Amino acid sequence: MILFPAIDLKDGNAVRLLRGEMEQATIFNADPAAQAESFAAQGYEWLHLVDLNGAFAGKPVNGAAVEAILSRVSLPAQLGGGIRDMETIEYWLSRGIARVILGTVAVKNPALVKEACRAFPGKVAVGIDARNGYVAVEGWAETSELKALDLALKFEDCGVAAIIYTDIDRDGAMGGVNVESTADLASHLTTPVIASGGVSSIADLAALKEVEETGIIGVISGRALYDGRIDPAAALALLRGE
Repeated sequence: MILFPAIDLKDGNAVRLLRGEMEQATIFNADPAAQAESFAAQGYEWLHLVDLNGAFAGKPVNGAAVEAILSRVSLPAQLGGGIRDMETIEYWLSRGIARVILGTVAVKNPALVKEACRAFPGKVAVGIDARNGYVAVEGWAETSELKALDLALKFEDCGVAAIIYTDIDRDGAMGGVNVESTADLASHLTTPVIASGGVSSIADLAALKEVEETGIIGVISGRALYDGRIDPAAALALLRGE
């Protein structure tokens, strides 16, 4: 199971939000590329990048910070936030992003997701951010009437690399990951699932590892890595089964 350290970008800084509220941002590093270098030095194998401003604007905003990260580390990175057309998908993949994450557009234009999967096999993930089981869009500012599982099932046959499932009510709140709902989602899909939201301890990682066979291939953590609640070496060893 892969542990993805999260670098959430707001106004050029690496931040963490509380339950997706832009006003509830804590700046952890004013130099996101330096943060990426730190994660690489700690032994992580991937990076999870989110352009928070872009998620609200509907277009990339923190591009300079993303470019700086790509220039300073060689780790593969997945990027979400404001990627809503083929031109932007092509741009980021050409710049060295290993995988783009499509969220809002997966709800509003699922045909684009399928087109992107055909054009770029293995390089498209779908981000499903849920509040009480229903999908939120537009930087989590709106909650749709679509259930998370129903959305995920739409992309079962088109080659999506992974479903990134976030429980918004847990995100940044240090309340623990929603293992049950993540495992339930994964068990209904053939597409691999990456867990996100509320990961606050080694115990959370161990709980996810126990249900790995449902189809959970990775987990994203942010705040708990920044504030030291999760020890990188211990976490990576646990998830690698060492």
